[in-house]
Amino acid sequence: MTRLHDLYALEGQSPWLDNIRRGWITSGELASWVDSGVRGLTSNPSIFQKAIQGSAEYDDEFTSSIASGMDVEASYWQLVTSDIRAALGILRPVYDESDGLDGYVSVEVDPALARNTDGTTTAARALDERLGEPNLYVKIPATAEGLLPIQTMISEKRSINVTLIFSLERYAEVMEAYISGLEAAAGDLHDISSVASFFISRLDVEVDRRLDAIGTPEALARRGEAAVANGKLAYDLFTRTFSGPRWDALAARGARVQRPLWASTSTKNPAYRDTLYVDELIGPHTVNTLPDNTLEAFKDHGTVARTIDADVAGARGVIDDLAALGIDMAEVTQQLEDEGVAAFEKSFDELLAVLSEKAATLR
Repeated sequence: MTRLHDLYALEGQSPWLDNIRRGWITSGELASWVDSGVRGLTSNPSIFQKAIQGSAEYDDEFTSSIASGMDVEASYWQLVTSDIRAALGILRPVYDESDGLDGYVSVEVDPALARNTDGTTTAARALDERLGEPNLYVKIPATAEGLLPIQTMISEKRSINVTLIFSLERYAEVMEAYISGLEAAAGDLHDISSVASFFISRLDVEVDRRLDAIGTPEALARRGEAAVANGKLAYDLFTRTFSGPRWDALAARGARVQRPLWASTSTKNPAYRDTLYVDELIGPHTVNTLPDNTLEAFKDHGTVARTIDADVAGARGVIDDLAALGIDMAEVTQQLEDEGVAAFEKSFDELLAVLSEKAATLR
């Protein structure tokens, strides 16, 4: 047993791995992570860029795809879905043993569609049907344009990972989209699952930058506090949203809560402890998806204790103090959403460019 097992058994939080590589699948390393307590896996376009561009593990399949007449983008999706399909098989026992609570593997729609409502809906549906496994999460960005596709996919009983959530206001809209989708779905709701990926460490990076620019002792004293405070307030909003008569009616039909998933939980600032964004956000009905180095750090010296709902009033105080210092959280979170969408699209485009060059050489 590891701290990862304890995290779930004692505190009700599911640790997931935020990374994928073909070598991990073929070597048994991913299966070893599952044995160590990992209960799910997430991916994104940046992760696949690093995996495919950074090794020769994909060359044979890519060469075969190009030789068969596939274009570069279709070949890219062939590589991605091959990895996701294999990971789905490795995680399927976790899905079965947990009655569909965990064991999910997430794959994101084309990031160029983040501002395209109809395109996202079509792509999410096609990706779900292409892979066709019950433990698949299709990732949809939580842009304003992504809210309707989220609701539509849930109403069609497709399981969705809503990604790139930064603000409490957008998080409230995401939960409303999920609940409205459940209300529109027919029959029993037990097999519908969703997580809401609330991004953590990137908030501290940007808020700390602004606090450094202010430079006063009061401002510098608030460095490294925004992300955890925002996460605690998100959890408080989650507990209040998934309660009361409206939710009780859906729960009676078998509905599951849309668990908050803490994403971007590696520590970007070396001055902060490496398990900060795990230790401070532990609680029931949550997921934390961690890159492998952060998983290793938590296994080695993380603290397993319920922290997510400790001192919620203090978390509100942090956000209020930041506002008094001139930090506009609405502006910060919108900037981070825009940068997140742009970063994933850039990774996707850069990888396609590299693959195009490789395809030209093969031809």
